[in-house]
Amino acid sequence: MNRKERKPVAESIVQMQRELEEYRRSQPRRAKLPESIWEAAAALAGEHGVYAVAQALRLDYMGLKKRVGGGVASQRPANSQPVFVELIAPPAAQPEKCLIEFESTRGDKMRIHWPASTAPDWTALLRAWRGTEQ
Repeated sequence: MNRKERKPVAESIVQMQRELEEYRRSQPRRAKLPESIWEAAAALAGEHGVYAVAQALRLDYMGLKKRVGGGVASQRPANSQPVFVELIAPPAAQPEKCLIEFESTRGDKMRIHWPASTAPDWTALLRAWRGTEQ
């Protein structure tokens, strides 16, 4: 079985692991971490990366990322205002010419070459042609 070799953990992270384990032993399970621990973890994440620190210290990745400054809320400046941008679409391209072909059940055929300056009324053309069959 091929497994990736784990990179050695930095001494500063190992020291923080010890401090965090000591804190966790002294507190009730699932107790909220003090801000001082989050700040120390954020400083380590700035050096070693958010993922590596969150994994080593068993911290919430997104919570640590927000504290480091990579969160969604920190990407927009606080004083920015929404800006309206109008997008004007170019005129629709029209084909140079149009070719219409009809074929009846009796085998009669009609072919119409139409200039692109005006749009043809397809249904009126078909009704008029089918009316001549009866």
